[in-house]
Amino acid sequence: MPRNISQKYSALLPEGFPHVIQTEEENEHAIQIAGSLMLRDEDDLRPEESQLLDHLVTLIEDFEERAYPISDKSNPPLALRELMREHQLKQTDILDIFGSQGVVSQVLNGKREISKAQARRLSERFRLPIDIFI
Repeated sequence: MPRNISQKYSALLPEGFPHVIQTEEENEHAIQIAGSLMLRDEDDLRPEESQLLDHLVTLIEDFEERAYPISDKSNPPLALRELMREHQLKQTDILDIFGSQGVVSQVLNGKREISKAQARRLSERFRLPIDIFI
């Protein structure tokens, strides 16, 4: 990297050079910096800002792959429980999809599979691909 770009790049970093992200807090901080750069038009970024963004995206992706590994096997009940937690939903909030409290409980506990019709409605409700629920 040419010296003048290196110096400008270093000046962009309020808390030191980017490093391998180890904690959720470090990841959030990197996401904030990257997000502020991404809000700007790509053509408006100076070369050192573009380079910083590339580094941060790589570091964030690396951390998230290690922290949140994606299994080859889907787990619809786990996905649904996580979505309910994220959206602060109770079992009664999804009765319209499953029909009864008993069916909701069985699905969430992995004792009953989600039907294709239920998966379609969940997909529409959460605006996610249907295969997450199948």
